[in-house]
Amino acid sequence: MTRRAWLVVPIATIVALLPAPAEAHLVTTGLGPIYDGVTHLVCSAEDLVAVIALALLAGLNGPIAGRRALFGVTAGWLLGGAAGLAAGAPVVPSPAAAVSMILFGALTAASARLSPAIVAAGAVALGIGHGWLNGFAIREAARDGLAVTGIVAAVFTLTALVTAFVTSLKAPWTRVAIRVLGSWIAAIGLLTLGWALRSA
Repeated sequence: MTRRAWLVVPIATIVALLPAPAEAHLVTTGLGPIYDGVTHLVCSAEDLVAVIALALLAGLNGPIAGRRALFGVTAGWLLGGAAGLAAGAPVVPSPAAAVSMILFGALTAASARLSPAIVAAGAVALGIGHGWLNGFAIREAARDGLAVTGIVAAVFTLTALVTAFVTSLKAPWTRVAIRVLGSWIAAIGLLTLGWALRSA
C-alpha cells in the first residue's frame, strides 16, 4: 500500500464511526423538501431495494415492460404519496414494504416471463403502497409535502437507470447474475419482514 493509503484508511474509518443525528424515517439535508425526498430514497432500504427489484424484473422482461414499469411506478408513487398526505392514516401496513421486496425479488430470481401489462400493474401497486407509507410519514412528521416530489423524482431516475442497464445486457451469464441479485433481494425482504413482525 502506498503512504497515502495508510493515511486515508484510518481517517475514513474514524469519520465513518462518528455519531450522527438520527431521524426517524425522513432525512433532513438542509437543502429543502425536494432534496430531502431525493435523499430519503437513498437512505431508506425498504424503498430503495424494492425499486431496484422492480427495475431488475422489468429489465429482464424487455424494453416495453421497462418503459411501462417506469411510468407506472412513478405515477403510482405520486398518487400514493398524495393520498397518504391527504388521508394522514396508515392504510397500507408497514410490512407491505418487505412483502414487495420478497415478491419482486423472487420473481426476478425465477426470471419470470411476464407481460408488460402485468409488470406495469405490479409497478403501479408498488408505487401506491410505498408512496402511501411515505406520504403518511411526511404528514406524521409535519414535514413539507413537496418531499413526495423529490422521492418520486429519485424513483423515476433510479428505475430508468437500472431498467435500461438490465435491458442492455446481452450475455447469458449476465441474466444469471441478475437472477442471483433477485434472490438476495428476496432474502433481504424475508429478513426485513421478520424484523417488522418481531417489532410489532
